[in-house]
Amino acid sequence: MTKPQRFTTENAAMLLIDHQVGTIKLAVSTPHDEIIRNTRALARTAIETHMPLVLSSSQEDHFQGLLIEDLRGIAPTAYEERIKRPGVVDAWLYEPFRKAVEKTGRKKIIMAGLTNDVCVVYPAISSLHDGYQIQVVVDAGGSPTKIANDVALRRMESEGVTLTSTNQIMAELAIDWANPKGQTIQRIMYEEILRRFIEP
Repeated sequence: MTKPQRFTTENAAMLLIDHQVGTIKLAVSTPHDEIIRNTRALARTAIETHMPLVLSSSQEDHFQGLLIEDLRGIAPTAYEERIKRPGVVDAWLYEPFRKAVEKTGRKKIIMAGLTNDVCVVYPAISSLHDGYQIQVVVDAGGSPTKIANDVALRRMESEGVTLTSTNQIMAELAIDWANPKGQTIQRIMYEEILRRFIEP
């Protein structure tokens, strides 16, 4: 059996789904500051290593609201080009979103979003069945309850979706901390996630 090819900055795309100011309030299973730190780290990794980045939102004129302001600051172009879904739950079934992903030319997808039990589980499974390799970054999202989150993760994994964490996928993309991209990703990881553990 051949091993699946490792995800790299050259062969993968980053999808961040519904990291909105209202939706994050539903992600009780993960501390909100952790979600924001990890989402920032993923967005910066995509931008600073020149990976394709696709952002999507759902019903911005409802309680979900706009995408978190951090994403506008980190990725202004992707923010302005975000796919604004009118209400389609499974983003993969919304043609403009799917076409934006297809336009990247990448078949390996790193996906994170809010919430894991609604906004991530369905596009992760749908895109997988359409021939994409999917890694879902579980700690850049959350669900209204721990059991809802656990069930969503189990469902995705049972379908063949690979579950990962922010640090884990960043390390995979880095390959080697000593090369230029590895140094860039290591710096982002330190600034966004690790500094608080190391510096007093």
